[in-house]
Amino acid sequence: MSAIPLALTAGEPAGIGPDLCLAIAAQPRAEELVCLADRELLRQRAVQLNLPCTLQDYAPGTAPTGAAGELTVLHVPLATPCRAGELDTRNAAQVVALIERAVDGCLSGEFAAMVTAPVQKSIINEAGIAFTGHTEHIAARVGAPRPVMMLVAGGLRVALATTHLPLRAVSDALSSDGLLQILQILQNDLQRHWRIARPRIAVCGLNPHAGEAGHLGDEEHRIIEPALHQARQLGIDAQGPYPADTLFVPRQLVGVDAVLAMYHDQGLPVLKHAGFGEAVNVTLGLPIVRTSVDHGTALSLAGSGKADAGSLRAAIALAAAMSSAAS
Repeated sequence: MSAIPLALTAGEPAGIGPDLCLAIAAQPRAEELVCLADRELLRQRAVQLNLPCTLQDYAPGTAPTGAAGELTVLHVPLATPCRAGELDTRNAAQVVALIERAVDGCLSGEFAAMVTAPVQKSIINEAGIAFTGHTEHIAARVGAPRPVMMLVAGGLRVALATTHLPLRAVSDALSSDGLLQILQILQNDLQRHWRIARPRIAVCGLNPHAGEAGHLGDEEHRIIEPALHQARQLGIDAQGPYPADTLFVPRQLVGVDAVLAMYHDQGLPVLKHAGFGEAVNVTLGLPIVRTSVDHGTALSLAGSGKADAGSLRAAIALAAAMSSAAS
């Protein structure tokens, strides 16, 4: 087991995050975990789920338990008691505090990596806290100017040039300089965390048929191709731009280490179709390791015992592997 534990944030208290943390605790595990959550919430949810679980208080410098039915907890109290499935703006600050405590612990070396259960962005914003998402908030906390979202499912890795933007804003958000920075981050982190000596990156076009030689848009010629040219001059094996509707055909992906998609719903539906429930969300371009689940808070499933912990289990395993590879 690792000498330095992973931080696991429980996410939105009304969602399935606490359920998933308890499901992970119910099984023996190789990774040392510290769950950041409200202790009483976990106790109540364990009773509701009929998952006997011994909660142990976290003490920095001591090895967390990895035994089945035991969970080490760093207690961060809720502002008000929470019922499964019922959002409350009064608890939004605690959700953000979990993230920030985990980030600070990773920066100080207290934690080897952080794994995040899902949050409800809408309720955080309704509480008056500006919050675009985990990716952006963590990047701001660590001072990373350009975080890159990548989802991983089996051998398929799909990174995004833009994340949570309306579709009409995507073209304006793209630039050759920005794409070059993303390709540099993607290569660096594939080398560092996956130990791929010379990653091969396939890049999607923005428009149908990758612009059809300019007849269906000029972003490929004006923005994407110059970025790829500069990347290759720097020794990055980045090829494209390819039409997205044919790039994801299995034979086209042979030998490809990662795909760079131009926007959220260009690449992620394919990846989630291939591995939903087992995929992992990774934030690249950070000085710390952060992974997360590939799904939302599933409020209707909270407290029911029907939530699948497969994605969280995969996120924990990947965080441990990434932090080990980088050490």
